[in-house]
Amino acid sequence: MNGPLDGPGRKPGDSPGTTTPAVTESDGPADLRAPAPPGPPPGGPPLGGPPLDPADYRTAFEAAGLAMAVIDGEGRVLAANHALGQLLGSPAAELAGTPVAALTGLGIDDRTRDECQAVLEGRSDFMSCTRRLKHGDGRSVWARVTVVPTGGPAARSGRCRGAALLSVADISERCDLQERLRHLQMHDPVTGLPNRSLFFERLSTVLTESTTGRVGLCYLDLDGFKAVNDTLGHRVGDRLLDAVADRLRRCAEPGGHLVARLGGDEFALLAEASTGTQPLTELAEQVLAALQQPFDLSGQRLAVSASIGVVERPAAGTTATELMQAADTTLYWAKADGKARWTLFDPERNANRMTRQALSSTLRPALERGEFALEYQPIVSLHDETITGVEALVRWRHPRLGTLAPNRFIGLAEENGAIVPLGRWILAESCRQARRWQLEQPGRPLYVSVNVAVRQVWDSDLVADVAAILEETGLPPGLLQLELTESAVMGSAGRPIKALQALSDMDVRIAIDDFGTGYSNLAYLSRLPVRGLKLDGTFVRGFRTARSLNPADETIVTSLVQLAHNLGLTVTAECVEGPAQADRLRRIGCDTGQGWHYSKPVPADRISQLLVADGSP
Repeated sequence: MNGPLDGPGRKPGDSPGTTTPAVTESDGPADLRAPAPPGPPPGGPPLGGPPLDPADYRTAFEAAGLAMAVIDGEGRVLAANHALGQLLGSPAAELAGTPVAALTGLGIDDRTRDECQAVLEGRSDFMSCTRRLKHGDGRSVWARVTVVPTGGPAARSGRCRGAALLSVADISERCDLQERLRHLQMHDPVTGLPNRSLFFERLSTVLTESTTGRVGLCYLDLDGFKAVNDTLGHRVGDRLLDAVADRLRRCAEPGGHLVARLGGDEFALLAEASTGTQPLTELAEQVLAALQQPFDLSGQRLAVSASIGVVERPAAGTTATELMQAADTTLYWAKADGKARWTLFDPERNANRMTRQALSSTLRPALERGEFALEYQPIVSLHDETITGVEALVRWRHPRLGTLAPNRFIGLAEENGAIVPLGRWILAESCRQARRWQLEQPGRPLYVSVNVAVRQVWDSDLVADVAAILEETGLPPGLLQLELTESAVMGSAGRPIKALQALSDMDVRIAIDDFGTGYSNLAYLSRLPVRGLKLDGTFVRGFRTARSLNPADETIVTSLVQLAHNLGLTVTAECVEGPAQADRLRRIGCDTGQGWHYSKPVPADRISQLLVADGSP
């Protein structure tokens, strides 16, 4: 058996096409086409005036601009006003007796029907929903459909129990305004693309409702866009962004991908139903090709490129934050790898990055916990093979990763500034140890060589630090050598040069490390307070044995040694790994050598043993 709202209700004996209005005799004469709308609320008419005639209510009901209908407890229309007839495209009189659910123009669904039934049965006081309806004149409107109990005299007397008032209000203007405001809120004003807010809204939806179970992202940044703004102005920059957005749309359109501007010159192409990395990298290639074509902007012809980070992965278990972090990291890789390219996310490379980040963040606490230690590698005279000095090399005794060599963390320390306190500790510890050796071997002037990063010169008072440490440890300044890389010293001016000169005036040795890999400007070098050069090991490895002798390397080393000696500089060869190299360097005229041929980096007590074995008193 159908419910009261399931379809047209006919009593037994009704002829086809005849609708029986749900009107009782008490509701008025049989020829009255519409019952009187509900009367005034209990308590009588408003104060200060005579009682209103029910006809007045009927007149207001009929003339109201709000579409309305009175429905009975069975869910059938008792009376409808002219506005509702216009909305549904039917004469109001013909709507009488029609079940609400059969008013197809109202778009009543199962859920709304149940809520309406609850009002009619007294289980709810209110029902309201928003629907997109087609007006009787053909236009589409947004409408608020409401059903409330009438509470009129008939209902109170029980003669029309369950009667309710149905109203349909046109809220199109409000909805359109809200839609325009949302569009402004969710779209970029320069390019018209979805902005960051809408992008993340869509991304969150995709991660939970992906049709393929995978999601892909191309995250791109224009190379050198800041120069466009700085030289041509922000107006031209905005035009360029708009033109870039147009090309991105054309690239994304065949695949139905979302294009968004995330801010500045950053854009994203979201593959909501990714099918693998290959289609995504092909999309990145298309984008690069499209952007490489020059832009003609009101007479300004501009050529730009982009770097793109590409990420593709299963949607399940992935959050929007994780996906964007991966995309941002991959975009950084594309920039670091040379720009104007796309780079695919690499989990292994990312793991290394995470390890670097972890090391970087724990450098300073590790220094406070005493996790660093020094080892020393002998610097040997090639003339008589006696130890003349040692180079201090720092090691990180990491509690989880074991012993880490300097190449694992010195670069990180220079990036985050931890090199300043770490360098100060290395310098102090090296000088203390060198002073002990001096006291143990009073007749042996053994110097200690310490690497100094150029940031130590800029970010700290290196001269004051060295002076204080020498005074504290009692080490003669002539037994301290500071090594700076060629690239850090060559071309320097101002504070670094003044600091080097002040240190040299204190009788501290200054040496250039890894010489031969940078500028190799000996003319400039002659104006620096430098006493020694350390040749980069790449030259020495070229003549490891007579069979592998590289004449070009030997010629370069010979020339460098001769020129250095003419400038009054000593020369140390690094990476001496065998007797053939040592012999050849000796004949070339190199002063000292350093490498595994003599000793690996060892703890301080091992150096003491080597000094004794070396014939020291």
